[in-house]
Amino acid sequence: MADKRQTSAADEAHARPNGVDDDTVEALGELSKALETIHRARGHLYAAHQLVGGADLTLDRVVELLQQAGHDEVANRVESELLGRNVLPGRWTFQMMEEFDDGYYATFQEVERYAREKLAGGRRHIYEAEMKERRRTHGMPGHEATPQE
Repeated sequence: MADKRQTSAADEAHARPNGVDDDTVEALGELSKALETIHRARGHLYAAHQLVGGADLTLDRVVELLQQAGHDEVANRVESELLGRNVLPGRWTFQMMEEFDDGYYATFQEVERYAREKLAGGRRHIYEAEMKERRRTHGMPGHEATPQE
């Protein structure tokens, strides 16, 4: 496919290497976007990990209060069925996070890096850098191409 870029990136670190077409730049941009979504998902998983852990620790106080109120049967059920319970078979949330980080997350990052290295000399955010050049107003404060401009 022909190179349809209007302008190139202002800094070499984000410049499109010679011979890289628009479809490739767009594909790498979409892959980067997908990885960013996975980073966000990972953050949500860690939030769930912390929330579940906090809730489990709160159960200690629940059991204590129920016992003080004379509700031993309910306190015993909370303690035996919920306190320290696995979230998934054989797993607490820390184990889920380790498996996610070491498996899917690590593989996603590796494949994204591989694609950039194989197709664009390892350069990141070419698509975004070219969009920035097209959209900024040259010479206008707040529209500098780089911090040095």
